[in-house]
Amino acid sequence: MIQDIEPSKFDIAFKNLKPQGADSIIFFNQKGEILVKAAGDSLLFPTAKDSPKSKQIIYLFSADEKRFFLAVTQDEISLEGFSYQELRELRGTCRNVDLLAAFTAYHLWRWYTDNRFCGKCAEKLSFSETERALVCKKCGNTIYPRINPAVIVAVTKGDSLLVTRYRNGYNHNALVAGFTEIGETLEQTVAREVMEETGIKVKNIRYYKSQPWGIAQDILVGYFCEADGDDKIRLDENELKFAQWLKRDEIELQPDSISLTNEMMKMFKERKNP
Repeated sequence: MIQDIEPSKFDIAFKNLKPQGADSIIFFNQKGEILVKAAGDSLLFPTAKDSPKSKQIIYLFSADEKRFFLAVTQDEISLEGFSYQELRELRGTCRNVDLLAAFTAYHLWRWYTDNRFCGKCAEKLSFSETERALVCKKCGNTIYPRINPAVIVAVTKGDSLLVTRYRNGYNHNALVAGFTEIGETLEQTVAREVMEETGIKVKNIRYYKSQPWGIAQDILVGYFCEADGDDKIRLDENELKFAQWLKRDEIELQPDSISLTNEMMKMFKERKNP
């Protein structure tokens, strides 16, 4: 999965640092495209020594000894050999450590650019010098990064798995998925989303694994469960264009191995599901 970068180590802890020569600076444009250069299966990001100077640059994280900073801007810059690319186009083309850096940087860029003014008094927000936060110097309001909890659900029925395809967006096989609503548990989200999207009641809900998914500002939480009673599919055509019970040998996996969804489908296909 995207977070499986061993033996590399990813450190998201906040540090009040300024970029230096070889540090990577990540730029996005108004479309959310990232400025990169391909080098084999690696992505190269602009370095501090080659990038335009700006006061709107903040430390993000490190991967091993490499430090990453973010340019909190939507203005496009031009650097020889670099081009803006859509994040989804990078899937399966580069190492997970580079993709994790790109996805996580996008998550934080989206948050910084969406939160420029205080929601209480409308004053311009400032970067905190002590933690990952935005601070209003006028009223003291503090804003932390937004993380959307969502579930990925592998519903099984004996030797079959409930496989779906989304109405819009990603075109390959997937599983039932959805966001947790205020006031409900993750397990309640599982039951509600499966019922809403497919009309299937479920039982024996059990946690499998979680995954950061910065491209949607999510934390994805994977669950396996079993159909309870009637297994007739009643498709929510607003959300899905396909849902079907598939036998293990009928399941076609996604073309890359970075997603929690794909790993869960693979676990079932190979008879390894919990």
